[in-house]
Order: sequence, then structure tokens, then C-alpha cells
Amino acid sequence: MTGTPGTGKSTAALSLAQDGWKVLEINDLAKKHGLLKNKDLARDSFELDPDDLQEALQKEGLTDGILVGHLAHLIEADLIIVLRCHPSLLAERLSARGWATAKVRENALAEALDVILAEAVDTSAPVYEVDTSQMRPEDTVMAIRSILVGEKEKYGLGNIDWSEEALRWS
Repeated sequence: MTGTPGTGKSTAALSLAQDGWKVLEINDLAKKHGLLKNKDLARDSFELDPDDLQEALQKEGLTDGILVGHLAHLIEADLIIVLRCHPSLLAERLSARGWATAKVRENALAEALDVILAEAVDTSAPVYEVDTSQMRPEDTVMAIRSILVGEKEKYGLGNIDWSEEALRWS
């Protein structure tokens, strides 16, 4: 499960874990295996090598479960669920967390341009997208569960398009 920060990944993951799913957060994996070494000060984020993450995941032995994080789509998976959120609402959520304006704009623009979705589609795994903009957390979890049990048509690619928002955030 992946998506731009603020789309609801961690909230959904917590609920799925409480339901008995094995859930592993990418950030926890990276911390545990000492992969948070090089910090990009301009972007206020760590640079992570997907190959290092893949190797760390293999060491963990997680073969059946849900990998969660905005880089989870870069790790080998059976399927990828991209949580999406309208860029304006996403900006509100990130601002409420106290994020710097530049970081909020960067992430809202990334969402408007489908950056994570495009990267996910570039893998060999099937990709599904869920618009969490107007969903309650429990509705998001129900959508994820639906995908995991095979009800996927509703969440196919191409149903979400915020490209008109890109100029606002660039």
C-alpha cells in the first residue's frame, strides 16, 4: 500500500493490523536496518535505495502481508494499492501536521501529477487506486479489503485525474 504522504496509509494500516493482517511500515523497516543514512536537507527527507529496502524486507521474512509507505511501490509485490487524495485536501492535511509550505507544495504537486501512481504502474505488479478524499478511514479500509479479496474493477486505473491541479501547485 503506497501513496503520497497524507493519503491515509498509516491510518488504514493500523486498522488492517488490528484485523490480523501482517503490516510492515517502510519507515520502520528502514530504521531497523540502518538505511536512514543520507538526509536530503533541502527536501527534509532521507534518501533510500529501493534495492536496500528489498534486501531488508527479505531479511525480515515477510512473505505474506501488507507493506506500507510512500516508497512501498518500489518493492516487489503481488499487487499495489495506491491511496490517493485530492491535492487541495492533501495540502490541508499536511499543513495541519505542521509541514513546511515548500514540502506541502511538493507533495500536493506530486499527487496532482500522479507521481507515485506512475512509478507503481512502471512495475510488473497489478495496480489499483483508491480515492480517499471523501472517505472515512473505515471506508478506506473496506476498499482495501475489497481489493485484497478480488473485488478490483471499481479501483482500476484511470478513475482519478487531478492533472488540472498541477498548475496550482507548481
